[in-house]
Amino acid sequence: MSTDYRKTPEALSRLTPNEYRVTQEDATEPAFRNRYWDNHEAGIYVDVVSGQPLFSSTDKFDSGSGWPSFTQPIDPSVVTEKTDRSLWMKRTEVRSAGADSHLGHLFDDGPRDAGGLRYCMNSAALRFVPVAELEAQGYGAYLTHFDTLSDNEGEIAS
Repeated sequence: MSTDYRKTPEALSRLTPNEYRVTQEDATEPAFRNRYWDNHEAGIYVDVVSGQPLFSSTDKFDSGSGWPSFTQPIDPSVVTEKTDRSLWMKRTEVRSAGADSHLGHLFDDGPRDAGGLRYCMNSAALRFVPVAELEAQGYGAYLTHFDTLSDNEGEIAS
């Protein structure tokens, strides 16, 4: 896809105060009190600022952390990693490649059988697009991630 996923003043003006704090000021939303930590519906998660596809529900797992967690991004090129030395520790921050939105952090305590990584994301940085709406919202190319789902299946296992 050759879509340009940059940050624009119009996109920033549409953000809620919490979405702005998380994506632009590197804030973290509360665990277990966010939109997608317990979402089991099939679809993709895109950057709330730019619409850039970031994660697939096929890579989502229940980490017990209270935030949506994924074993990998939808494509390695959609995220960037940066050393975060805040909170008196060294962590790996994850940002969207297109709009440079703060998404969350990367940890090495994910499922071993899926590579051992945990992309721990803030729901406020994401917008969920259900499988049934992928084509209509311009993300039809990502339907191939869900070829194994039957036509009436809308949930993923946790």
